[in-house]
Amino acid sequence: MSAHCANACSATGVENIETGTTVREQTELHVCNSPTRELVYSDRDFIRSGVVWLDKRRVGLNSDCGAGCQPLSRFDSTLRSGWLEKEKLGFFRYHLGDLQTKILPGPHGFVAQLNIQRGKERRKPQEIQSIRQSFNPNQFNFNKIEPGEILFEIRKQNKHEPSTEPQFSTASNGQSVSGTDAAQIDPNGPADLDDGVTHTKTLVVINVSPLEFGHCLIIPEPALCLPQVLTRDLVRIGIESVLLSSHPGFRVGFNSLGAFASVNHLHLHGYYLDHMLRIESARTEPLCPRRAFHLLSDTPAGFLFYTEGERLGALIHNICKVTDCLVEKNIAHNLFVTRGRPPGTSLHSGPSRPGIRVIIWPRLSCFGAKEETAFNVALCELAGHLPFKNREDFDTITEAEVTEIVQKYLLPENEFSMLQSQLMHVLHEETLNTENLYCNVVVMLKNHDRSVN
Repeated sequence: MSAHCANACSATGVENIETGTTVREQTELHVCNSPTRELVYSDRDFIRSGVVWLDKRRVGLNSDCGAGCQPLSRFDSTLRSGWLEKEKLGFFRYHLGDLQTKILPGPHGFVAQLNIQRGKERRKPQEIQSIRQSFNPNQFNFNKIEPGEILFEIRKQNKHEPSTEPQFSTASNGQSVSGTDAAQIDPNGPADLDDGVTHTKTLVVINVSPLEFGHCLIIPEPALCLPQVLTRDLVRIGIESVLLSSHPGFRVGFNSLGAFASVNHLHLHGYYLDHMLRIESARTEPLCPRRAFHLLSDTPAGFLFYTEGERLGALIHNICKVTDCLVEKNIAHNLFVTRGRPPGTSLHSGPSRPGIRVIIWPRLSCFGAKEETAFNVALCELAGHLPFKNREDFDTITEAEVTEIVQKYLLPENEFSMLQSQLMHVLHEETLNTENLYCNVVVMLKNHDRSVN
């Protein structure tokens, strides 16, 4: 057994009298000596239609039938059952239970939840000093988690693999890297999902201090020790995870350094929230429609990309153009991926969620160690989901107070407008460059045809 597994298997728990080991130790010994479970998927597994809120507020998240008795996808079933199993085995720092939840009065419909234990039991966040802070192997990172915290490894099927029905398999060596194909030439950008994207080993693990049911961390190739800066591969797996879920309440999000990321080791958060959020259908304004780039003009203002599962390569490319620009400018940011309505639809346009909204909020940086009992504005709070860690705030806060607090973390209006112009210019230039490349290729092909004929 490796030193890592040996250390991980020293936890305490209920002792088995016959063997002298605890139930948790036995479980972790099994995990240490067993391969990681692997979910292999393809585009055929994406849920592109039929995702609907069947009840506007409460849809029975913890019921077996999922969102209003919609059939759960393979991804949902595996994540949910595995998460519940880890809860029974005692891998979490506290029992989540049914969180006290209320909708704050007002047009924003903020979803407030009381989770006192998260403020008390959560691992102390790291002290962050820079948006581009280097990875520090001496601090906590996801190479130090217990093997029993791993739910499964997720991997997209290599296009060169034989076409088979999507299934779970067992990874023999823990490596899941597949090849890439050249991008198709397209005037709107690379349509091929694999353009420039590597299929690395990606782990899905429990968050031991959960904020909601199914709270997990999505970690690409932990051994690479990547800092908390978005990559194309991570954006891809975040969007595709939401597409793999048939539940309208499954969300994925990212906190950059300086935007209340707690660990400087590349990861996404994923979780189920059993309530609709305003941002799923909030008002938008087109900025660069050909790049699926829009302004989320509702409070809090941000930038929005939209897709219904097609042309993901182009979408990922454009999202990373924006986030790369933010990193270059040392602007902290949060990203949120959720099922939603198409841009331009009215706020109350029905319960159907035909596509994916990817929202990016540039914001003021917050450095140093965050206060865990405070109301910290990160991906959840910007999206309208408000986890509170003390009862007084939960009982007394109003929508107006929340809006005022959130606004303090956002860029001033003039800085936001300037950034918006800069991002539009970046994407417009990208469009022109791609169109020029497309035209050149078309001319070359025509000349080739003439020479052949």
